[in-house]
Amino acid sequence: MSGRTRSFVVLAAAIVVVALAALIASGGSSGDQTLDERVHEIGAGLRCPVCLNLSVADSPSTLAGEMRTEIETQLRAGRSPEQIRAFFIDRYGEWILLSPPRHGWNLLPWAVPIAGVAVWVAFVRRRAPRTAGEVTETEHRRIEHELADLEEPG
Repeated sequence: MSGRTRSFVVLAAAIVVVALAALIASGGSSGDQTLDERVHEIGAGLRCPVCLNLSVADSPSTLAGEMRTEIETQLRAGRSPEQIRAFFIDRYGEWILLSPPRHGWNLLPWAVPIAGVAVWVAFVRRRAPRTAGEVTETEHRRIEHELADLEEPG
């Protein structure tokens, strides 16, 4: 096996290990969570309509408290977190989500940084690299002028 192939296999194995660890960590904790933890987790993804900059889980407002109670009621009724989020989206619209879904116009905030990096990489690659010792004609004239100013009259 060549060095390049071996590196690829090691990288692929590392990615699989990390993905499995993340899957186990996320999957195993949901069964062990208490009702309060599940309410907090769902509320943490919802924006408080009163505070706007706080999640339902963190907001001290009366409305956020009512929303937490509604989340708990729906969890006790056997509804899934996705169904509960859909309930609040139907009531308030998608802005209620602290992290917007990645579709339609909501892709714009996710795509702009990626497009910016792509433009920057293209710009950097286009620039002609200069070596450390290379001096442009303008710099050469400026250096000669400054040296002439430094010479003592003689």
